[in-house]
Amino acid sequence: MMCGKIAAGKSTLCARLAADGAVVIAEDDWLAALHAGELTSVADYVRRSARLRAAMGPHVVALLRAGVSVALDFPANTPRTRAWMRGIVDEAGCAHALHVLDVPDEVCLARLRARNAAGDHAFAATEAQFHEITRHFTPPAAEEGFNTIRHAPDGA
Repeated sequence: MMCGKIAAGKSTLCARLAADGAVVIAEDDWLAALHAGELTSVADYVRRSARLRAAMGPHVVALLRAGVSVALDFPANTPRTRAWMRGIVDEAGCAHALHVLDVPDEVCLARLRARNAAGDHAFAATEAQFHEITRHFTPPAAEEGFNTIRHAPDGA
């Protein structure tokens, strides 16, 4: 599971986990495939992401119960989203890790600008959207019960 702001490196870390044998289930890929052109606001994202989580939860549980290692590339950035993930882990009865990417806003924004300029990401979030979404970012608390692995950017 991944916790980090937009452009913190969640998908990059998931790609590394996939190289080690994990199956990546990426929210951005699914939302782009199902709702291309329909996500024009943060409210659109929130609504469609909630539906995607409802549909994906049982599927992820089934994969985990079958012994498949899953890199869940959904942002675990709020207590509510992490509660959904905690429910998956508990229902599957599996080991887990919550990767927390501790990256400063200025680094995320620089990466976002580069990503948008490259045009190779499913969504080109604006800086205003970055700030709007980041307002809701809440780091995980110990009482949420996750096994966390913290990552800082190179040189930090």
